[in-house]
Order: sequence, then structure tokens, then C-alpha cells
Amino acid sequence: MRAESSAIDGTGIAVSSDTDLASAAHAGTGRSRADARAVSDGAPAGPRHRPPGSTAGTGRRNLSPTDRRSGTLQAALGVTAFSLTFPATAWGLEGFGPWSLVAVRCVLAAVVAGGCLLALRVPVPARRHLTGLGVVAAGVVFGFPLLTTLALQTSTTAHAAVVVGLLPLTTALFSALRTGARPSRMFWLAACAGAAAVIAFTVQQSGGALTGADAYLFGALLICAAGYTEGGRLARVMPGWQVIGWALVLCLPLSVPGALVALSYEPVHWTAHSVTGLLWVAVGSQFLGLVVWYRGMASIGIPKASQLQLAQPLLTLVWSVLLLGERLTPAAPLTAAAVLVCIALTQRARG
Repeated sequence: MRAESSAIDGTGIAVSSDTDLASAAHAGTGRSRADARAVSDGAPAGPRHRPPGSTAGTGRRNLSPTDRRSGTLQAALGVTAFSLTFPATAWGLEGFGPWSLVAVRCVLAAVVAGGCLLALRVPVPARRHLTGLGVVAAGVVFGFPLLTTLALQTSTTAHAAVVVGLLPLTTALFSALRTGARPSRMFWLAACAGAAAVIAFTVQQSGGALTGADAYLFGALLICAAGYTEGGRLARVMPGWQVIGWALVLCLPLSVPGALVALSYEPVHWTAHSVTGLLWVAVGSQFLGLVVWYRGMASIGIPKASQLQLAQPLLTLVWSVLLLGERLTPAAPLTAAAVLVCIALTQRARG
């Protein structure tokens, strides 16, 4: 029996030799070229977490209609949770400073996530996953909340929704570059059309004027798309709740001292709105929303899941009317209909 040989590259990832890959294919394992590339890209050996509907050992996802609906539903629940983030942040800013709000939300979410990890005795992630978890932590745990909170000091939630209107398309682009996903031309056309509809509506809703907060918003767009992409990739090798859980725990050495310093400098006014907003952005947006979001991304794929976020700005504007008293224009129903059509096309597109 011939022992399987492998080489270790500079990152510590095992890479199978071309001879072994060719032998495996010749032996009739049924592994496709894409699967061979997945092995050579460093997919961990042995048992691992797989999203529903995946075929063990192949790296393919042959989703049944039930699994596809389940993944889409989970991603949609994540989008619904995220749509409340901006209104909840606006509430939180009524009683907290921006730095305090971000640091405290990170600490509270990490306490919840860390408690779950300890209670279930989840082992520490392998070293090869730490870089990816660091990207998730920098993007969705710390960077996006901080930059959008700073923006919301001087921007309305309607104007801030512009960044969410661009986020689905940006995430799909990051996914294509990072994971090699290749959606069809129809997907890209529908994604661009949906992004254009959302941007046109949200800019019109905010009066069409650019503000000093736009630099924060566009920075948040880029780092959040990177965090979503890396988290969706990691959710294919570990449960989605563990991805965000470990990312939150990794931030504790920064978030705890940051919260103590921020609270000592920024005054706190405890009100029903500020406490409710803080609890939602910490537990709802920062943890529970990302749990179902990453599970959905791992199941139906990063590009398709990301396009469900086209509905997020419209949902945010609805919450803004109900919770903050902001007003919508008559264009809202037309934009909503256009976005729903674009979402349907991206979900049906091949690739």
C-alpha cells in the first residue's frame, strides 16, 4: 500500500502532490477537478462540519429544495436582524457615546458567545483558521459597527442605508476573488440592477447630498464585505455560530479595555431607548443575526445569500419610519417591487 505524500507550504497548509491527485482521479474516486483544487488549497483532512445538502468528501453542495429553502430562510432572518441595526444604533446613541456603544456591544456579545462556547466545550479553532477569524473580527465585529456608528452621529439612517445598498454587490465581488465563485452573467446583471435601484432610492430619500459621514460609510462597506466573505468561507468548515463566536472572543483583549476607557470619558444616560438599542445591536445584530446569516451563506453560497441584502435598506427605512419617525417617499413601493424581482433573479441564476 503506497503512502499518500504531501508537501507543507509556508503557511502550514498541507498540499497534495499532482501525482496523488491524478492517482486519486484515475482510481475512480469521483473527485472532480474543482474538488482536487479544494484539496490543494488546504481543505482540512478528516471529518469536518458541512452545510446541509453537501456531499461528503466532494466539496460539492447538492442541495435539495428543502435545504435550499432552509438556507435562504436563515439568510433572510439574518438580513431582518441586520435591518434593525441602524435604528437600534440611533437609539443607543441617545444614551451612549459612539466609542462606548461599540465597545460595550462587543463585550456583551462576546460574553454571550463565550458562554455558549464554554457550555458546549467547543475546542479552540485550528491555527490555520485564526487569520480568517481575525478578518471576521476586524470586519463585522469591530470595523463595521464602529464606522457606521460614527457615521450615524451626523447622518440619517436613510442616508446610511446607501452603504447597505452596495454591500450585496461588494460581497459578491469579494467572494469571486477570495473563493473563486463564478456566478452567471444573469446573476451579475440582476445584482447590479438591484444595487442601482437601492442606491437611487436611498440617495433620493436622503436628499441626494453627500456628507462628511460618507468616508466612514464606504470604509465600512469594504471591511464588512471582506468579513462576510471570510465568515461564509469558514462556515463551510465549522458551524456558523462558532465562526462569529470565536471572532467575538478574539476581540475581548481590545473590547474590554476599550469599553472601560470609553465609559470613563463619554457620559452615559440610561434610558429605555438607549438600553434597548444597546441590547439589540449586541445580541441581535452582533451575534444571533450573524449566526443564521453565516449558516445561510454556507448553505446556499456567498453570492446568492449576499443578494438577499438588497432588501435590507428598504427594511431599515420601514423600521426608521416606525421607530424613529422618519418619512418615506412614494417611490418606496416601486423600489421594493424592483428589488424583489432582482432578488428572485439572483436566486434562480445559475452558478
